[in-house]
Formats: sequence, structure tokens, C-alpha cells
Amino acid sequence: MEYNMKHEAEAGGREDNPTMINSSSYIMLNIASAAALLSCSSCLTGAFQAISVRPTPVSSTRALFATKQLTPRQLQFWEDVEEGLVGIEKFYEKQGQSLERIHTFCKRARGDLPLPEPAKKGHQPSEEHIDGLRANAFWDVAADASNFPWAAELEAKAGIIIEEFEQKLLQTNTDDSSLFSGDSAWQSNVMGTGWSAFRLQRLGVWNVENCAMFPKTYNLLRDLNIPLAVRGVCFARQTPGSGVAPHSDGRNFILTSHLGLKVPEGCWIKVGDEERSWKVGKLTTLDTSFEHSTGNPTDSDRHVLIIDFWHPDLTSAECAGLEFVYDLRNKFESGDIPFRQPKPKSNPQEDDEVKGLAGLWKSLTGGGD
Repeated sequence: MEYNMKHEAEAGGREDNPTMINSSSYIMLNIASAAALLSCSSCLTGAFQAISVRPTPVSSTRALFATKQLTPRQLQFWEDVEEGLVGIEKFYEKQGQSLERIHTFCKRARGDLPLPEPAKKGHQPSEEHIDGLRANAFWDVAADASNFPWAAELEAKAGIIIEEFEQKLLQTNTDDSSLFSGDSAWQSNVMGTGWSAFRLQRLGVWNVENCAMFPKTYNLLRDLNIPLAVRGVCFARQTPGSGVAPHSDGRNFILTSHLGLKVPEGCWIKVGDEERSWKVGKLTTLDTSFEHSTGNPTDSDRHVLIIDFWHPDLTSAECAGLEFVYDLRNKFESGDIPFRQPKPKSNPQEDDEVKGLAGLWKSLTGGGD
């Protein structure tokens, strides 16, 4: 399953690669032309791009009814979302799980609900928001086995990834410009020209060619059963003297871990109002719906492995619902789903008037049609 998402937390831009293979840790549900997912990317701070409308900020006391602005193509998308979620909901109801928060997510994403309020200082949630999730700028995942059972083992085996990565850099004659490349013009605008990535997984799909260059890393990540989300897994480089300007991708339902691979002293990452540095072989985990920025004031490249995964407060049903929505969005944006006219929406007031006239006619004619 592919998701055309943009990742604003060190991993962004679209990739369409015919050599990619499907891989998801969740049940695939082929409903309404889309199966049930990035790990980091891709906001609706791009707001479903061509599919949805980015609502302007409004007071939390007044809903913005942006559905009146939706194009026929956007209306078609949301109709397909609603129909597809019905099947997913029926499947998970047997397990006692609800999609209520996903339905609310959809209402907000299409502009029927106001933007959420920030949970803490520095928090910048967007219309891509799931209510009721814990909001922390940083997460100590390796110390929390109940929520992140894979994290401590990943740190314990980080040497496997670091060794393989360093060997690959040596094979490129210490010049990793051939290994790393910018994803898109959009990425340069958001991440800055000093940031670049080498993708292993994107939008739920493993890149076969790239993973073949890092087989040990690929096998380790697969074996750990990390609940990878709708953005991706990538090696990320930040060049000397560069940095990523403060930004937020707005999504609170995905967390991002950076595994330190090569970290010159002095590099930093700021999330909300807290600043930290990366440590080699350790995970630095953040919620990218908080404003965040990075800096490399040194004379050497900084390298990390970025892994995006679902927020631990999501249920299996909610993960499947989000996977479905973003997979469908990618299919719409890729042109895989042909256009059809949206179904006509009846006007409740007109319906009442028709019913009233019909009732009057029946009373005058003895109930005949």
C-alpha cells in the first residue's frame, strides 16, 4: 500500500518506485478500492493536497464548514472514505474496538470541525489530529517496554546498523553525496538544502533496491515488528553548517525516532521548548506535531536513522482506519481511481417541505398517490 504523504519531520517528499514491495503489520482490508498503510511522511499541513481543503484557522468555538468549498473530486474522495470505513468498523466491532475517533478525524480533515487546541507549549496540531492522545515533545521509548516493546532491543542491536552504514559510506569513498539526495523541491523549502535522505521504506512500502544495500538493517527492522506508520524509514544526513527551520507537521498520531549513527558534538534538536542532542546508538523520539528544529554547527555530517511509528494510544482499528484513509488518498492523487460524480446530497429542509406537501396531499385525497 502506498501513501502519498509528505513528511515534515525529517523525511519528506513523494516517491513512486515500481520496485517497491508491500509490507504492513496490520490486516489489509480491500474495501472501496483501497486496502487497509509511513513511517515520516508526508500534514494535512498540505491538507490532503488536491483531495481536501486546508481550513483556515478558526476559533474553537466556531466550526468551519469547509465542505461547502469542496470540489466534486474531493467530495468523491470523502464519500469513498466513509464507505470504506464501514467495512473496517464492522470487522473490528467483533473485537470491541470503535472508529469513533477516526470519524472525528475525517470531519476535522475535511473542514467540518475547528482545528484542535494545542495541548502544551509549542504544540501545533493541525486538522490531521486524533483526539485524546497523550502529547509529549520527547518520549523515552527505550525505557517504556509496555508501550514500545521493540525500542530497547533496537538500541541493543544498534551496532549492526551503525557498522553496515559506515561500511556503505566507505564504499562510496567517504563522499555520501551519491548515497543521499534531496527528495523534492518541497523538501528543500521545508527541510533546507542541507538535509537529505536515503529511503528504505516509504508509505508502507519497502524499497527493494535500497534495502538490498542494507540487508542487515532491513532484516533487523522487520524482525522487531515495529508498528511502522504512514510515513517511512530512512537514513538522514544533515550537512555541516546547516539546519532545519522551526516547523510542525501537525500530526499527533505518529511518533518519530532518530537512531544516532554519526553525531558530531554540538549537533542539536529542539522540540517545543526543550533542546537535546542525539547519541550514537540511542533513540531520540519526538512528537512532530510540536514545533521542532535542528542544527549542525560542526564541520562534519550528522547521520541518523529515522523511524516513524504509530502513537501507542491508538487501537488496532484506528491504525487500520488511518492506513485506509491515507492509502486511498494516495490512490486518488496518483490517478488510480477514476473520477465519478459524487452522489447528490439531499437538503434536509427541502426534504421536510416535500414530506409536508406529501402529507397534505394525502390528507386531501384520502391517502392516494
